[in-house]
Amino acid sequence: MNRYPLWKNILIGLVLFLGLIYTLPNFYGEVPAVQVSSGKATLKLDASLNGTIEQALKDARIEHTGLFIDANSIRVRVASTDIQLRAKDAIEKRLNPDPRDPSYVVALNLLSASPSWLTAINALPMYLGLDLRGGVHFLLQVDMPGAITKRLDATAADLRTLMRDKNVRHAGITREGNNVLLRFRDAEQREAARKAISAGTADLQLADRDDAADDLKLVATLSQNAQKTIRDFAIKQNITTLHNRINELGVAEPVIQQQGADRIVVQLPGVQDVAKAKDILGRTATLEVRLVDETPGALEGALAGSVPLGTELYNERGGSPILVRNQVVLTGDRLTDAQPGFDGQTNEPAVHLTLDAAGSRIFRDVTRENVGKRMAILLIEKGKGEVVTAPVIRTEIGGGRVQISGRMTTQEASDVALLLRAGSLAAPMEIIEERTVGPSLGAENIAKGFHSTLWGFVAIAIFMSAYYMLFGLVSVIALAANLLLLVALLSLLQATLTLPGIAAMALTLGMAIDANVLINERIREELRNGVSPQAAIHAGYERAFDTILDSNITTLIAGIALLVFGSGPVRGFAVVHCLGILTSMFSAILISRMLVNIIYGRRRKLESLSIGQIWKPGN
Repeated sequence: MNRYPLWKNILIGLVLFLGLIYTLPNFYGEVPAVQVSSGKATLKLDASLNGTIEQALKDARIEHTGLFIDANSIRVRVASTDIQLRAKDAIEKRLNPDPRDPSYVVALNLLSASPSWLTAINALPMYLGLDLRGGVHFLLQVDMPGAITKRLDATAADLRTLMRDKNVRHAGITREGNNVLLRFRDAEQREAARKAISAGTADLQLADRDDAADDLKLVATLSQNAQKTIRDFAIKQNITTLHNRINELGVAEPVIQQQGADRIVVQLPGVQDVAKAKDILGRTATLEVRLVDETPGALEGALAGSVPLGTELYNERGGSPILVRNQVVLTGDRLTDAQPGFDGQTNEPAVHLTLDAAGSRIFRDVTRENVGKRMAILLIEKGKGEVVTAPVIRTEIGGGRVQISGRMTTQEASDVALLLRAGSLAAPMEIIEERTVGPSLGAENIAKGFHSTLWGFVAIAIFMSAYYMLFGLVSVIALAANLLLLVALLSLLQATLTLPGIAAMALTLGMAIDANVLINERIREELRNGVSPQAAIHAGYERAFDTILDSNITTLIAGIALLVFGSGPVRGFAVVHCLGILTSMFSAILISRMLVNIIYGRRRKLESLSIGQIWKPGN
């Protein structure tokens, strides 16, 4: 009656064994590490860099305990923080001989100390939040007036192109404050301009202003809806850009979210190097299209130290020098999409760009007027440019589809496309609040959370064992299994544990034992009714199941509501809460039933159960 088939016992045992394996990494802690990531969009990490780093450490007589490479970084694990600082200096000196133009970002970080056999089976520790692991917290203010100004400058350029396409004569188009002024010498041309602008866009509000008989003006102002759209886009674009930038720091589960109308919160758990974090947050990349100065003798003069006025000297990807004009023909703001692909003629890796309507017109005009000349496509990062390619313009390019290629690998083409899609900030930002949580404070929070959970568990164990005797002890073992499975599941899902998550874990203990209380009381009730002990065990588990299921489903609904509508700490609480409900169902019903079956299931003549004092009406 009260026996599980062998396969079910083996399955439950296997689940507990896997739970133990995936819980183990959380007990090894973290050790100091030095992380190396690419400092330039077009520079990729490869396995050959491992040898350079190892040689740098060997020359400095520094020993490491492991060197790991992934898609975004190379990490060197060391024994102490003193060695970590020495290793950082040695690697920085070897990889970045020119500190003013670093090719790699070398930062301090932390790595799990789990043995390699656990890492090999993807048994990794839970991510810890900022309050537990330590790290840095930034509050960034987005310059919304700057975003509006940037849009107005682009609008002025668009209007110049539109007036030229529509053959409307004007006396100048300039931006003054938050307005774009179009000057005309006669009312007829002004009216023609009004009709052309109204037909082309609904974002501008137009008004007449006459300063003199021959100085007629049309004032274009962004509508309120357009300004709101620009602000919303600026926040979303900046958040996307920050996500891409922070990937280089190798931060597990960073928190990047909007706060209020114009602020962004960035939390980087585990990051020790605040200066490098600031540097990464400030990095952006954008595209610029310029013409190459091919004046005879100009390049030679620039190489000799006499750079012509209005030009800059760069190096192409192959290393050959190139002289580029300062005037920017087109910027990455005109991009609507960038996708990696292949050149249709040479089958080389390439990046396919799609321009907006204004960008298409500008690019068409520039290529039509400069056939036979070279055009440089630059990637600008932190104010420094790199020429990706400088092709010769063979013919006019229309339709808004542009291709850039030249000495790129497939991976590089993919990376450049990603960077161009979300590489530039839509509006400037400044750090208005900076907070650092030290590892010692995080360790103290972990200790407090651990002790609260431990003493809560001990109190429950004492009560259950005293009140329900052997069945109480079984319930305590099932509760320990529930905690084990919960931690294993959080580790397997690579969830982030915060202080609210530890609070949810402690609360889960009290809620999980409730199911065993219902089962034990149901068994007592059956025994009071005169049912045999074996039948009482069977009826207790079977009849208590519906009540347990209903109560857990209603609690799960509340947890899901917190998960959907909550944010930040509330979501952290909700994740642990919901997972704890699921693991408690498994442990309270299946694991405790398996243990009871092992203890009592094989006894045919069972006189009594060790389930505490049973009150009967006749006593």
